[in-house]
Amino acid sequence: MNEDVKSYAKQRNIRLWQIATRLGINDGNFSRKLRFELPADEKQRILKIIDELSEGK
Repeated sequence: MNEDVKSYAKQRNIRLWQIATRLGINDGNFSRKLRFELPADEKQRILKIIDELSEGK
């Protein structure tokens, strides 16, 4: 599940814990969240965070 999010983060050299920190949650909780397909709006929010992190924002 959510392989597109994981592979996008990997392409951009962003670790999942960095996304979790930006979301304000524990990295373990974020990993568990990724076990099930995310709603489209939440997925877009995460992809935007990945872009921001990779741009150094």
